Amino acid sequence: MIHHRSRAAMLAFALLLAACQQADQAESAAEEDQAEESQEEEDETPPVPVETSLPERGDVYAVYTGTAAIEAYAEADVIAKVAGEVREILVEEGDEVSEGQILARLDGDRLRLELNESAARLRRLQRDYERNVNLREQGLISEGDFDRIKYDLEALQAEHNLSSLELDYTQIRAPIDGVISERYIKLGATLAVDESTFRVTSLDPLVAYLYVPEREFQNIRAGQPVGLDIDALDDPPFIASVTRVSPVVDPVTGTFKITIEIYDEQRLIKPGMFARIGVVYDTHVNALQVPRSALVEDLGEISVFVVEEGIAVRRIVETGFSDSGMVEITTGLTDGDEVITVGQVGLQPDARVEVINADVSLADGSSADSDIAEEGENATTD
Repeated sequence: MIHHRSRAAMLAFALLLAACQQADQAESAAEEDQAEESQEEEDETPPVPVETSLPERGDVYAVYTGTAAIEAYAEADVIAKVAGEVREILVEEGDEVSEGQILARLDGDRLRLELNESAARLRRLQRDYERNVNLREQGLISEGDFDRIKYDLEALQAEHNLSSLELDYTQIRAPIDGVISERYIKLGATLAVDESTFRVTSLDPLVAYLYVPEREFQNIRAGQPVGLDIDALDDPPFIASVTRVSPVVDPVTGTFKITIEIYDEQRLIKPGMFARIGVVYDTHVNALQVPRSALVEDLGEISVFVVEEGIAVRRIVETGFSDSGMVEITTGLTDGDEVITVGQVGLQPDARVEVINADVSLADGSSADSDIAEEGENATTD
């Protein structure tokens, strides 16, 4: 009886073991089938087309950019210091003038007659003074009478000098070097005292005043180079420099003023033109750079994708200065890394990719190496 029960238990255990082995075999087969299907799907998925380029080496600059209007360093309205009729106009708008140059002449007939009259009275009083000097030496005139004649002579001399100065004021002169930017008078017009006649504008140098946020105060210094792009001109950027930095920050705007002097020998830049200004305050020499479009930002991390054996590999990088569409890479890349510049948006790490552009520099290098090798073989054969 016991023997029969043992045989039954052994038979049941064998059947259970066989069932488990069959289940394990079925599960393994299912996993193998799933892996094969997954591999087939992966093989069927086409690679993502991308464009790549190698990082570049070059100087990169830290630049503060802003905008400002170009202004004249010095500008003056020329006023009439005496009244009179405009008899002659010697300059026109656009003419260059120097300090003291005569710009126009007014009618000075009345002032000229007054000057002649004062000159005649002065000569007569000078003769009287000279006679009284001799009389004083002989004791024939009192000190009081002599001093009175002396003071009259000095007063008349001052009056004569004033008449001469007013006659000279009929010649309107330029107060500064520059260009006639405006002419207010016409020939034959009668001017009043203090009436404006011309405007003289100095074009050498021109200046731009840029108001910079206070956070940049430690970066901006006098003498730093400045590049100016003038919207009205198609010329390359003009080079200038920072000449003055205000030592105070405006508490209302939170900015400080810097002065930029511009020397334009060709006189292409005019006051009033609009300029885009870049102040270069630091430089990194021979820095590794990639196009800004290659960068991918995700959850506060900046990365790029590089191609390794047809696979897109994500690299976390640290950036430095940026300039003209290029960004400095301080860590995370090397010169030989093939960086994806087009097609990286939405790209998943470890995805298969296909590079659809050729690296011209590498092709040229290979061609050059081949040419050198051929020349070497020819030389050996000869």
